[in-house]
Amino acid sequence: MATLAQPAEKTAKAFDATRPELYRDDIWQEPFRKMRANAPVAYCEDSPFGPYWSVAAYKPIVHVEALPEIFSSEPSITLSDFVEGEPRMPMFIAMDRPKHTDQRRTVAPAFTPSEMARMSDDIRRRTAEILDELPKGETFDWVDRVSIELTTQMLAILFDFPWEERRKLTFWSDWAGDIELYHDPVTRQERLMHLFECATYFKGLWDQRVGKPQTPDLISMMIHSEAMSHMDDQEFLGNLILLIVGGNDTTRNTMTGLMYGLDKFPDERAKLENDPGLIGNAVQEAIRWQTPLAHMRRTARQDTELEGQQIKAGDKVALWYISGNRDESVFEDADKLIVDRPNARRHLSFGYGIHRCVGARLAELQVGILLEEMAKRRLRVEVVEEPIRVNACFVHGYRKMPVSLSRY
Repeated sequence: MATLAQPAEKTAKAFDATRPELYRDDIWQEPFRKMRANAPVAYCEDSPFGPYWSVAAYKPIVHVEALPEIFSSEPSITLSDFVEGEPRMPMFIAMDRPKHTDQRRTVAPAFTPSEMARMSDDIRRRTAEILDELPKGETFDWVDRVSIELTTQMLAILFDFPWEERRKLTFWSDWAGDIELYHDPVTRQERLMHLFECATYFKGLWDQRVGKPQTPDLISMMIHSEAMSHMDDQEFLGNLILLIVGGNDTTRNTMTGLMYGLDKFPDERAKLENDPGLIGNAVQEAIRWQTPLAHMRRTARQDTELEGQQIKAGDKVALWYISGNRDESVFEDADKLIVDRPNARRHLSFGYGIHRCVGARLAELQVGILLEEMAKRRLRVEVVEEPIRVNACFVHGYRKMPVSLSRY
């Protein structure tokens, strides 16, 4: 492995954690383990995304997240930079206070405990229908039949999106979340084309709802909000992408990662099958173990010091949630999925501080109901082939996972 940054200086050959094959081949664990042990804050001078700092340990990640005045979320939450002449598409997760606060407050009512209670019966009904339709005794793709379908249905409900066209949301989410596309001008333009299709479609939904009484869907909430009703087209698209990717990729990949992890650790699966009371904790552990978004970026607003490293104003800082969630100083035996882990809820997958995921409760509810409905049916997922994973350093997920079902 390349030399990591030494204290108080920038080293040209720090390890590049953005290499997509690390995540595609599921070999990221050991490089991050070495970073946490030897240089938890390290400078990478050369990467496809340009130079950046890697923050790989739990404590400094939390430290950075707790200081939004020093470590800004603008202009981007990923390591990719904007290309001159292309639309910026601002979104509230990539904004600082006070605008971030105002726009977040607009959509937050969709994710309150009372809304979760209101939606839970419908989520349970749809989950039950999907599980009951799955083939027994034959191989199928869990990602497509369960993870994508459940999360896409939920998104369609949140946006009051035409039901028969809901898979468009999955398509747009996949294009929006793949930051590797930035490296190739052709795929970058193709990505823009699909995002403009998304914007045009949603603009039509927006226009249909302007001037009508407020309803619980996210578009209506934006229309009736002082903070978001006057967004320009680029900001509207940016916030749509945020809500689509946030509502799709994270839950969908946790639903798949959990099934993969339970198959990988059959002793833990047995614990869960024998005690459904562990489901709530198992959900938190699955979100930690999978970490559906590998990193978030911050940008230093001023010169500062972090773990003895001198960070300059303007430097990009990558918070590797995927590594912080495997920090052995916080999570014992961190590479193992442990369904009764006592501190599973301390995971960083939803972020920390003012940018903590606004839809966290909904993600937890969906995954929990999936496990509850599986327990009712005594369904066990058995992985038939190693999954095909996303070839990217931002969304940490699965393209396909062949499985079969059995009963216990």
